[in-house]
Amino acid sequence: MSEPDAIVDEREERDDDAYALDGRTVQSILDAAEAGDADRLKALMEPLHAADIADLLEQIETDQRHRLVRLYGREFDGEILSELGEGVREDVIAALSPDVLSEAVRELESDDVVDLLEDLEEPTQEAILSILEASDRVAVEQALKLPEYSAGRLMQREVVMAPEHWTVGEAIDFLRNAEDLPEQFYHIILVDPRLHPSGYVTLGKVMSSRRDVRLMEIAEESFRTFRVDEPEGDVAYAFNQYHLISAPVVDAEGRLVGVITIDDAMNVLNEENEEDILLLAGVGDESLNDRTLEIARQRFPWLFVNLLTAILASLVIAQFEAIIAAVVALAVLMPIVASMGGNAGTQSLTVAVRGLATRDLTASNALRVIRREVVAGLINGCVFAVIMGIVGVLWFGTPMLGAVIGIAMVVNLVVAGLAGVLVPLTLDRIGVDPALASGAFVTTVTDVVGFFAFLGLAAVLLL
Repeated sequence: MSEPDAIVDEREERDDDAYALDGRTVQSILDAAEAGDADRLKALMEPLHAADIADLLEQIETDQRHRLVRLYGREFDGEILSELGEGVREDVIAALSPDVLSEAVRELESDDVVDLLEDLEEPTQEAILSILEASDRVAVEQALKLPEYSAGRLMQREVVMAPEHWTVGEAIDFLRNAEDLPEQFYHIILVDPRLHPSGYVTLGKVMSSRRDVRLMEIAEESFRTFRVDEPEGDVAYAFNQYHLISAPVVDAEGRLVGVITIDDAMNVLNEENEEDILLLAGVGDESLNDRTLEIARQRFPWLFVNLLTAILASLVIAQFEAIIAAVVALAVLMPIVASMGGNAGTQSLTVAVRGLATRDLTASNALRVIRREVVAGLINGCVFAVIMGIVGVLWFGTPMLGAVIGIAMVVNLVVAGLAGVLVPLTLDRIGVDPALASGAFVTTVTDVVGFFAFLGLAAVLLL
């Protein structure tokens, strides 16, 4: 059995990380690149999907990446560029020879070229634009002039359309004779004489209908169009909500200018989900390929905000120095109250931010969600109040101390549930990304309320 076949069989047999490259595959490829064995390198990489090759390039060191890319040569597929993350893409482009880069870019659909260019430096953009044919260059330049994160940036210009009065037979004859159809498409878009889309037909319906059937008679009910300046997040939401496969994009006059396909819409949803997760953790758009100094720079602002909130919580604690000095056990139990409140707040916050992102949390159901989180916090607070009350009594032998931490636990978990929903709702209402700043506010609220409730009750009940 040849080495490439063995790699494929090995990957099929594995259950864990079934779609990830294993270490032996990566090492075999790196050894071939190190030895300058181009034939063996191509044989090893030939079975791999473009996405797998992109993952490989992102995982290895810069010098290894350059060596591999140069040796791979003309086998380098344009689809690999579209699969690469922003942090590595420009580095790979710089390592490619002009001829290889030219051939790779020409293989891409217009939407992939736009996605490739929009994050590159201007000199690199110009170098790639100069590679394209005149018509493709004009189309890409027009797309780059549209608002960032808009449907116009997301769409591809290659469209399959037909007059709305055509029959199935006419459409089939057209498709068979056409020489420049897109590599992948799902619908034939029907247009009127002014190029206004009026419907679309799936290829399955075309192939299963008689030749004399008019295309409009088998048009899909799901048909909808998007404006060229419509936010890509709204487009992705509509694709997910209405189970769209592709949809036409129109200009200000309602004329067909492009089409968006489901793969591009799902990429937007994935990117937004990743962005929300990273923002909730306070790491921005950081990736594993960022340089150390860049990582430190991106994390510093959020760590500084966290420092300020910690100082605020410490100021609350400072107001109760006397009771802490008198009852040292309070210093032992304080972190428990704050930690439980912080975790409960993060749980509510995550659900709320996700609900806002998917548009499941709206003004019409916000009150119900808030009530649910508060009641859940109350229930959990009562359960943990009993547990910590018993712990306080058994640990320190003071029943009243158990009552203090129990009541503080109830108060903090109720407030955590309330803040976890109200904070992101408020930020969203005033136009601030709730994933960006909610965590700091919710943590501040739970820390301050938790310490104040616990130490305030202790000052009243224990002195």
